[in-house]
Amino acid sequence: MNRIPTRRAVLTLRLLCALAALLLLTSACTGSDEEPAQAHEIQRIVSITPTGTEILFAIGAGDRVVAVDQFSYYPPEAPVTDLDGWNPNVEAIAAYEPDLVVLQTNGDLIASLEALGITVLAHDAPFVFDDVYDQIAQFGEVTGQTDEAAQLIADMQSQIAELIEAAPDAAGLSYFHELDNTLYSVTSGTFIGQVYGLFGLANVADPADADGSAYGYPQLSDEFIVDADPDVIFLADTLCCAQNAETVASRPGWDQLSAVQNGRIVELNDDIVSRWGPRLVDFIAAISDALVDIGAAN
Repeated sequence: MNRIPTRRAVLTLRLLCALAALLLLTSACTGSDEEPAQAHEIQRIVSITPTGTEILFAIGAGDRVVAVDQFSYYPPEAPVTDLDGWNPNVEAIAAYEPDLVVLQTNGDLIASLEALGITVLAHDAPFVFDDVYDQIAQFGEVTGQTDEAAQLIADMQSQIAELIEAAPDAAGLSYFHELDNTLYSVTSGTFIGQVYGLFGLANVADPADADGSAYGYPQLSDEFIVDADPDVIFLADTLCCAQNAETVASRPGWDQLSAVQNGRIVELNDDIVSRWGPRLVDFIAAISDALVDIGAAN
């Protein structure tokens, strides 16, 4: 049964996954003390992580995915069910008789699944780009799609390099990345912040978490943003919170911002920004395209 998640549920999941990127210290394939199932034995896969689902389909293992959680609605052919990605239930997952379950690290859930003899591939949000590629390689190993995973990694690296090369030098330009309309943002130390750093952009949110107490995800204020006056605003809350150039311009004092006056508000797809699998290329393309447009306008 397909179920469309509420905006609040998607937003909450996205924010907590973002925080987990700095709170969790490893990104690894988790298994029991016994040897994991051989790739040729993996015939039925359940994924309760959107990024994991996207990777599985991108490396050619999608035909073995029998069920995914309600947030894994990409690609369109993913078999969305009512499996709860927010509070995964062991019995509900086991009912699909999986050989492999893909999920974000959850100690109790992993132990329960392994006790049933089910292989688990657990992953956390990445800290750096190499974490993304390492995870894709792990997915390929476990599913027997090693060549396909290696090709995906090579393609992503090549496309990302081309996109960065195509963009004009952005050194000296500042930006604000909006996670939601309560003004949560990211600093340069986060994975998302590192993406922007590839282009030389300066993050106006960095001073707001200089002591690290917000773990790289500070909540800013209207006054802070107006004072910082970013050159570019990137909205990652267009789906969850219906934000766009018009809603931003209507905020108190924001009509005075350089980004608003110069038409430098970039509307992003929330899902693409919050998932670090194959569509990371799409996120980088959106930044590259925006910088090209800005360069052309100058």
